[in-house]
Amino acid sequence: PKEFDVDSENSEDIYNCPEYAKDIFDYLKQREEKFILTNYMPRQPSLNPEMRAILVDWLVEVQENFELYHETLYLAVKMTDHFLSKTPVHKEMLQLVGSTTMLIACKFEELSPPFAEDFLYICDDAYTREELIAMEATILKTLSFDINIPIPYRFLRRYAKCASAGMDTLTLARFYCEISLMEMDLVSVRGSLLASACLLMALVTKDLGGWCPILQFHSGYQTSDLAPVVRRLHSLLLAPPDDKLRAVRNKYSHKVFFEVASLPLVNIDTLEKALSSH
Repeated sequence: PKEFDVDSENSEDIYNCPEYAKDIFDYLKQREEKFILTNYMPRQPSLNPEMRAILVDWLVEVQENFELYHETLYLAVKMTDHFLSKTPVHKEMLQLVGSTTMLIACKFEELSPPFAEDFLYICDDAYTREELIAMEATILKTLSFDINIPIPYRFLRRYAKCASAGMDTLTLARFYCEISLMEMDLVSVRGSLLASACLLMALVTKDLGGWCPILQFHSGYQTSDLAPVVRRLHSLLLAPPDDKLRAVRNKYSHKVFFEVASLPLVNIDTLEKALSSH
């Protein structure tokens, strides 16, 4: 429908592929069904959710230090989860898995990816080059070389565009989304649904309304679909921050990210009102 058209304004911009944008995101949303995760921790005798959270927190630091795209970070986390859901890993090897998925994600997303040596260096040379390359082959084989996994970040940017959200609102949603990466309970949530929940929370926090018809059309979700994830995110953000997991909050306390980490959390009653308004 014409009133839901957010792409024709870019009709001259070949990089935006305006005539295919909706189809591309519908395809990515379909493709999510191939990459459903469950809580795999019971199958990891040597690991626990806290170790995973510490690894993700470290990957956020790596993304910042190497000035990598956010897509690279999200893809690395997704690959790590899919690999861990299929292969038991000893805790001493967990950092190797994380740095290897980051290396693979860099090759997939970055214009000039860091070298293997850079990834050995950030692990304080705990692993050898041979171990890194062997792990790369193992991960790719385990994932059947199918690593174009739909990530929440792409959906988040798309839906923020549909809502005409400003950069500050998108950045707040990105903060929520990145915090959620640490949480084992949210691993099973589809990226498009997680992105929608993060954006809705940011819109309500900024008093910009709720999940309007244009967002329902482009995301395929109703407010009722988002409610359980929004409530889970809210309780996650309400809990006192873990001192061992500082990377995301520190990152989003910078001016370049509008210092969104220091914004007060939206009141649960305000949130519930937005969730029941449709």
